[in-house]
Amino acid sequence: MDMDAFTSVHRPEWERLNTLARKRRLSGNEADELLQLYQSVSGHLSLIRSVTAESALSASLSAILANARTRFTGARSNIFVDIARFFVIALPAAFYRLRWLTLIIGAVFIAIAFLFALWVMGNPDVQAALGTDAELQQLVNHDFVNYYSENPAASFAGAVWTNNAWIAAQCVAFGITGIFVPYQIFMNAENVGMTAGAMFAYSKGDVFFSYILPHGLMELTAIFIAAAAGLRIFWAWVSPGPRTRLDSLALEGRSLMTVALGLVLVLLVSGLVEGFVTPSPLPVWAKITIGALVLAAYWAYTLILGGRAVRAGEQGDLNEDDAGAWLRSA
Repeated sequence: MDMDAFTSVHRPEWERLNTLARKRRLSGNEADELLQLYQSVSGHLSLIRSVTAESALSASLSAILANARTRFTGARSNIFVDIARFFVIALPAAFYRLRWLTLIIGAVFIAIAFLFALWVMGNPDVQAALGTDAELQQLVNHDFVNYYSENPAASFAGAVWTNNAWIAAQCVAFGITGIFVPYQIFMNAENVGMTAGAMFAYSKGDVFFSYILPHGLMELTAIFIAAAAGLRIFWAWVSPGPRTRLDSLALEGRSLMTVALGLVLVLLVSGLVEGFVTPSPLPVWAKITIGALVLAAYWAYTLILGGRAVRAGEQGDLNEDDAGAWLRSA
């Protein structure tokens, strides 16, 4: 098919449809014309897609058709329906698709942290490089614990939430580089491991776990999820499979930005635990139990709702209209 000739013949129809779709008020005849042109241009788009799957022309026609569809279908979907779909279908499906990669990243993080902890514990020279004996005594006996209670609980929870949400968003957004996520995971694991090593070297391992586990179970898992999302976006353009790289990136990008939005809420919960539960006078077993229950709730949400959504064909993407669905030729 000669695309230039096809475009030259049908461009007046496309421009007319675009004009009617943008017009504030339509007469009866114009409304009928809008519907007729919509059907005709949909056929044109289908034909163009059969020749070349992705092009500037098909994207332009998709946008015109979307405007026209919104015009004759009236109001957009109910906002409460959209919110319910996000939390019941899209978000858990996106989390579910990342479940194995999340666990793998978590295992790598723990391994790196464990090795750094052993290195610090068994090497006095490393401990000396971290600080003098007095400085390390101050860290393990005062600073580590006081960090969680030196500020009012509400403001501390808010600060932790925004900081962790920013880290998670960066992992998703910059994951496409393939470098940012491994770097972040390594640096965080190093920090946790060296702190743990210092605490254990001064026989404060029980204090370390009693203050890390209540909030850290969910907080660190959220970072692993964000890292998994970032790596999936990276892999989408490295190995797009049957899709074009553009299509693969678009699908994974939309799906995994859903993850970034969901993690804002997940990290809010872990921030509240860190601000109000971790420094509280509750027994250690009670604080760790609360943290474990929060983590269990996340995995139940992901595996039950997410598994059901994925088995039904959901990918965590936008619905077809919002994602730019197009008609295929028969």
